[in-house]
Amino acid sequence: MSFTDIFSSDMMSRVTAVSVTDMIIGVVLSFLLGMFIFYVYKKTFNGVLYSANFGLSLVGLCMIATVLIMAVSSNVVLSLGMVGALSIVRFRTAIKEPLDIVFLFWAISCGIILATGMIPLAVFGSIIIGVVLLVFANKNIKENQYLLVISLENSDTEDTVIKKVSENTLKSIIKGKTFSKNGTEELTIEIQLKDGESSFVKSINEVDGVNNVVMVSYNGDYMS
Repeated sequence: MSFTDIFSSDMMSRVTAVSVTDMIIGVVLSFLLGMFIFYVYKKTFNGVLYSANFGLSLVGLCMIATVLIMAVSSNVVLSLGMVGALSIVRFRTAIKEPLDIVFLFWAISCGIILATGMIPLAVFGSIIIGVVLLVFANKNIKENQYLLVISLENSDTEDTVIKKVSENTLKSIIKGKTFSKNGTEELTIEIQLKDGESSFVKSINEVDGVNNVVMVSYNGDYMS
């Protein structure tokens, strides 16, 4: 082995492993699809605090996945080395919303599919997924459940309040009762509103024996 062989490299031969045209098409399409995923995420978000950084990370993940798969697709050894390198990384970010996992996997999958050259699958698949999420996410918002937390001076008013709640809602289920030593009671009732009408809450608050009424949005977690 000569001195020249030690410093020789086949890096220049790998420059043309992925053509410039393929790189431009892959990166541009991954950006556009990432922005589409970002748009769907904004329209379907119904959590507590909206994070713009998470939305932008979806665009970044889609583009990074595309570039990464393009790099390893032309070299088996490189792909194995990349798997080993990425296995070292540990992500500790907590995912609070289950739907966020869907968007993360969607963004990464789009990047991988684009890098393999299956552009129609990535585009039409993303459109179908986006439409499904928009339709069903908006439906869930319209049918959102609420919790009524009603503080009573005593148990004598309980039946009157429960009857009034059931008359003004599509569905009402008692979720809990809390009794205090001083005789006060707190009712927790899950309700579904009629056409989004919540003005009846004020009338319940005016019932004799009711100290206060709190209504919070509920989808499995307390939201607001």
